[in-house]
Amino acid sequence: MPEKRILVIDDEINLCMVVQACLENLGGWETLIALSAREGLAIAQTQQLDAILLDVMMPDIDGITLFRELQKDSVTQAIPVILFTAKASSSDLEQFAKLGIAGVIVKPFDPMTLAEEVASTLGW
Repeated sequence: MPEKRILVIDDEINLCMVVQACLENLGGWETLIALSAREGLAIAQTQQLDAILLDVMMPDIDGITLFRELQKDSVTQAIPVILFTAKASSSDLEQFAKLGIAGVIVKPFDPMTLAEEVASTLGW
């Protein structure tokens, strides 16, 4: 089976590096990084992706707005999106669920179980 490709969109470079190391070393997946929503959208539109891990709170365009943009585009609308967020109140989680996202991973997360959590969320 071909290797899975995941795009991580988060403005925190250190977090991206940790996530990339976890997903590549523990999940065995190719992991691309975008440090802004605009960069992430461009990559999503031009690369074959199996999933996107998307930070909710970013400076240029927030994750929810970007998710809506991805949903409008026929090229990207089928890519499952998992939100990364420090905001995990039940009302936030209900709002996220209504959007049609694949799942939510709450920050801080356990690096050792991140790949497992992504695989479980996406049914891999």
